[in-house]
Amino acid sequence: MAIIYEVNPPKIPENINVSDDEMNSLLSKLLQRVSDISNLCDGIHVTDSVLGTRRVSALDAGRLLKTNHPNLQITISMRIRDKNMEFIKQIVEESIELELDGILVLKGDPSKENQTDSGLIPSQVVKQLNELGYGKKMNFFLSLPSNPNFEKIHKKITAAPKGFMTQVIHSAQQVQRISDKLRPVGFRIIPCILLPTEKNENSAKFLELDWSGYKENPAKFIKQIHSIAGDVLITSPNDFTFAKETLKKI
Repeated sequence: MAIIYEVNPPKIPENINVSDDEMNSLLSKLLQRVSDISNLCDGIHVTDSVLGTRRVSALDAGRLLKTNHPNLQITISMRIRDKNMEFIKQIVEESIELELDGILVLKGDPSKENQTDSGLIPSQVVKQLNELGYGKKMNFFLSLPSNPNFEKIHKKITAAPKGFMTQVIHSAQQVQRISDKLRPVGFRIIPCILLPTEKNENSAKFLELDWSGYKENPAKFIKQIHSIAGDVLITSPNDFTFAKETLKKI
């Protein structure tokens, strides 16, 4: 059971090669932010080029965070749209060596710089990684809609991931439905909650999210979701201060 906070690695300016010193400077800000909340959560999840935006790699960020906070659960996203299986296996092997706690395998958004598509499908990648034995050393997760059609996610289920991280949810009923179906058969369920703050409104609109049901008391809602699923992933991409205040209340 864990309360996990999601972080986005620093952006890298397009068409610019960043030096090691500049990279360390970018990552130092991320490290400071995680250090500020390290005693308020159980884990950190690192995203991978959300919306195709060029950022420091999730693996590099995960390496830094795990080195400095070995007692935190550190999971990372791995977008496969622009990767082949050899590169994917390399990332998995490095993640195992770093003793990261899990990898969310997802398609990912098209990159602004690279429009290529590997054609790989997340469920098939997880299935292949498990067949190769990596699942014995690494926890793999797949993404799940907030209102899934269980008949249409058969391939995700048969891929046998450790569990599922949901897209943003807005009600306890959504989480209860998913948990009732998948937790009894051994899957870990990690619902994602976007914190309701003015600075996150654009994200909510983009995701077509209705947070009216928990806007007045997000901490209470988070506790409720955690009690249902056993885990919860908190995201607040544009308001770290509010996230820190909410974590304190939890």
